[in-house]
Amino acid sequence: MKTVPVEDAVGLILCHDITEIAGGGKQSGFRRGHKVRREDIPHLLRIGKRNLYVWDTEPGLVHEDDAAGRIAAAIAGPGTICSEPREGRINLTAACQGLLSINLDLLARLNSIPYVTIATRKSLREVAAGDFLAGTRVTPLAVPESTLDLVEDCCRGAVPLIAVQPFSPWKIGIIITGSEVYSGKVEDAFGPVLRRKFAAWGAPVISQETVPDETGQTVAAIRRALDNGAQAVVVSGGMSVDPDDKTPAAIRSVGGEVVAYGAPVFPGAMFMLAYSGNVPILGLPGCVMYRRATIFDLIMPRILAGKRITPHDITGLAHGGLCDSCPECTYPRCGFGA
Repeated sequence: MKTVPVEDAVGLILCHDITEIAGGGKQSGFRRGHKVRREDIPHLLRIGKRNLYVWDTEPGLVHEDDAAGRIAAAIAGPGTICSEPREGRINLTAACQGLLSINLDLLARLNSIPYVTIATRKSLREVAAGDFLAGTRVTPLAVPESTLDLVEDCCRGAVPLIAVQPFSPWKIGIIITGSEVYSGKVEDAFGPVLRRKFAAWGAPVISQETVPDETGQTVAAIRRALDNGAQAVVVSGGMSVDPDDKTPAAIRSVGGEVVAYGAPVFPGAMFMLAYSGNVPILGLPGCVMYRRATIFDLIMPRILAGKRITPHDITGLAHGGLCDSCPECTYPRCGFGA
């Protein structure tokens, strides 16, 4: 640390906070770590500063703002935006709606480098444009350039640490099962919920059909949706163990790969997922109709982001798969699915 006249401090780094009186009280005018700019000089003189304590720059050290900028540039992948540094920290936000992807191995490796700190939101979460994704900074006012070289070396050629995969506008086929709905005795409540969710994800519904609780008719409806060009088919209802519920048998009869029937998620344990070629077919339990967040909200964004779901993905939902049933749902800003 050394003392310099204010006029000679341009480009140097403050070693202490500078407070000023404004609006009848004290406030921080310049924060520790601030790099003095030429336009700061009149302000500093006006509040009575003639000399400043500044950091004594040493060769090979990088200021925290510049260090954060280099780290942010190294970790930012597609679909992300880096902020300007503020008090040594840079934030990353989402450039678009999509699925947040975090390279967890790389995150652990980077945070093991001395002085480097990176914190992120949970991976595989739906995010909207402008959502806060991560923050990064170094802990001291300056770090050796070798530290930043190591960060950049770790990131070079690796899967990006932070990326947002935008949702694809997949064509959706909806099939509503239930003899009571088919006959008109009960109004369909599933269709409007699903259409609203798909509209929010930017995925157009190209067909919707209602069938009774009959395996053959459900199979035929699924095949019609596939023939019409649906890139994903959701079959609602009929997923319980009741003898009249035939949806699982119908999905199996279409053929292809059954990924899961049953999932360690509440609400949504009676969920089913199969693939006919590359087309996912989802069997949705009744909770999707009346709960804001269910397994459907955890799985469908991954599918729309282009991820093929595996049995391991389903079993991996167990940790965090219990909804707290809060009086006012705040999903996805909660622990469900995280």
